[in-house]
Amino acid sequence: MRHRKAGRKFGRSAAHREALTRNQLTELLRHGRITTTEAKAKELRRWVERVVTDARTNDLTARRKIGLWVTDREVSNKLFTTYRERYFEGAEPRPGGYTRVIKLAPRTGDAAPMAIIEMVGNEA
Repeated sequence: MRHRKAGRKFGRSAAHREALTRNQLTELLRHGRITTTEAKAKELRRWVERVVTDARTNDLTARRKIGLWVTDREVSNKLFTTYRERYFEGAEPRPGGYTRVIKLAPRTGDAAPMAIIEMVGNEA
């Protein structure tokens, strides 16, 4: 039984999963939208929500915590400027739901279910 076991393994070691998550998280924050498999998009959504929520405080602790997951300093700065302004400043701060997963047609080679994951408010 797998009661109370959160997360997907993807047939990879823990270090490989962590590296995959860090890379996808960084690229999503850099570009605002990426295409990946549906399972990876749904798993990535968990981590993006945590990182963006941590950016709310904009203090040294938050920057260090986010530095563990976002591998590029330029992207980290973008998180604390662009995304922070978009989600937490203004009349009504957003309480969550910073990402959107849109399902696509299966991949041609292996019929894997594909999806686009994008940051909400990135429609332009």
